[in-house]
Amino acid sequence: MTLLTEQQLDFVEGLRVAHLATVDETGQPHVLPICYAAVQSAIYTPVDEKPKRVGAMSLGRVRHILAHPRVCVVWDHYDEDWTRLAWLQVHGTAVLVDASDERKMALGPLRERYPQYRMMNLEARPLIRVTPVRVRWWAGTPEPPQKAKST
Repeated sequence: MTLLTEQQLDFVEGLRVAHLATVDETGQPHVLPICYAAVQSAIYTPVDEKPKRVGAMSLGRVRHILAHPRVCVVWDHYDEDWTRLAWLQVHGTAVLVDASDERKMALGPLRERYPQYRMMNLEARPLIRVTPVRVRWWAGTPEPPQKAKST
């Protein structure tokens, strides 16, 4: 991603879960864990087929993004050795991706990172793109922990 350093991108790639923060219609914050892939200069997260209480387009994150597209994505690493703590915030703009070529480009890496997605019809579900605008980063040491990448 353009705004992230190689060290920050390695940190993101080494983690499995991030947290997406949106703002609801009344201005209240809403945070939920997400699966994601960093592709080119964006972060992609699908609305997958795990059970939901409402339809995909009625989910809070989708409604919030349509009303207020400014979001924040947060990754963090916790360790009992506090010199190994680290977190990264990406403030950005979120949109639902409609273009089939962009969807195809993003869904491949998502399925690579998360084998569960290989059996899901993500093509028929909302896909969120977060375009970074600002990055905030903190680590307990100059070299934050590197986790093994999962496949």
